[in-house]
Amino acid sequence: MRRAPVLLATAALAAVTGLSVSPKAQAERVTATRAPDGRDVMVVGNNWAGTADVVDARTFEVVKRLDIVPDRDERMREIVTDPARLGFYLAIQQAVGEGHDQLVDDLFTTRDGTLLAASRPSFGDVVWIDLASGAIVKRQRMDGYRTDHMNVSPDGRRLVVSDSTSRSVHEYVLGGKGNPRTGTRLRTFESGETPHESNYTADGRRIFHASIGRVYTPVDAGELDPVGDVVKSDRWFEIVRTKDFSIARRWDMGLELEEAGYDNMSSAVRPMAISPDERYVYYQVSFFHGFVEFDLKAKDPTGGGDYTTGGKPEPATGRVTRLIPLPNQVPDMPREQYVLDSAHHGLAINDKGTKLCVAGTMDDYAAVVTRRTMRATILDGRGDAEDRKYLKPYWATDGPGNTCWMSMSGNDAVAVIDLRTKREIAWVKVGDHPQRVRPGTIAPEVEAAWRS
Repeated sequence: MRRAPVLLATAALAAVTGLSVSPKAQAERVTATRAPDGRDVMVVGNNWAGTADVVDARTFEVVKRLDIVPDRDERMREIVTDPARLGFYLAIQQAVGEGHDQLVDDLFTTRDGTLLAASRPSFGDVVWIDLASGAIVKRQRMDGYRTDHMNVSPDGRRLVVSDSTSRSVHEYVLGGKGNPRTGTRLRTFESGETPHESNYTADGRRIFHASIGRVYTPVDAGELDPVGDVVKSDRWFEIVRTKDFSIARRWDMGLELEEAGYDNMSSAVRPMAISPDERYVYYQVSFFHGFVEFDLKAKDPTGGGDYTTGGKPEPATGRVTRLIPLPNQVPDMPREQYVLDSAHHGLAINDKGTKLCVAGTMDDYAAVVTRRTMRATILDGRGDAEDRKYLKPYWATDGPGNTCWMSMSGNDAVAVIDLRTKREIAWVKVGDHPQRVRPGTIAPEVEAAWRS
């Protein structure tokens, strides 16, 4: 929540945001194998510590802590001898990391449960780590200087990684142990300013992707004013065809909200959740305490074509159908003090599509929302077994047994919430500043190595 000291750092970050990357060659066919008897786990990335905690998905036991930066000294030697990289490293540390190195953002186990792929923002790379030995087996640098969110295709073969400062998202072979193609870069699709989250459809044919703009800049008043738009830059929500990485549809959600009667709201789509039938997208936007329902199949109120984003006209379908406000616990807080413009940062939906789980980042609460009525139950940690206050919830992920796993970055913990009872059922202590939580699997041979 430190904005004043970061003005110089944000200028450095903004200096390169006009970079673009050409699409790569067509993806080649690769194979993926499942771990037949793997343990279901949730993997928690501790951003400021540079570690990941592997948590049993059903017993909530922390079974292993992994070092995500075993090569930290080597990476730092490279950075301090490269003026451009050093400038970005310091800018990321001060502007995005709140004075801390950003050492692990997103992370996924491979389908065979033998490797962990992790994005490391401060190093601008993604690495594949052997879970048994802890060694890095593959490393890929970004075209730009910072990595962010990732996601994995439904078949477990592809990994997409947001390249924060190059307006692009790259695709890699997720692979596994013994696969010579592990970590191979395949293709790239275009994003707006500061690519953020990507989500595959169930059939793997499309990716829902959003860019969030320059959230590290302090110019936050008048979000939709011309000056604000220039400073924040392109904030797009787009649907990408995976067969050729072409853009099927692209919207400016600030304009879509305005079209629905909600003026002066941000265009920056933050975390999103997709309904099981993939008709509705639920998404958070910068500075808003709550979330939006967007119907992908509904006709645009004016027929579309009212604006263009990146050369693409507004689609004829897609409209905002509901705006769901949630309690604002910090009404007097200046917007400049919001962490990277996020009032709320974390949104998940259960398998049946009946409940949404919301991370109220600046409000220090979790919300369980019944989708049909949009009625919310607020949890803030008080009254639970340990009777402690939730601090800076940062991410929400659906887990086994109709649960929501929410990282509490200010508590160095993860809360596990039962979506049926709307109560916290577990409190898992993890490392410094947990952010992303992802489901995964651990192969039996990996567990055997950990026990030896």
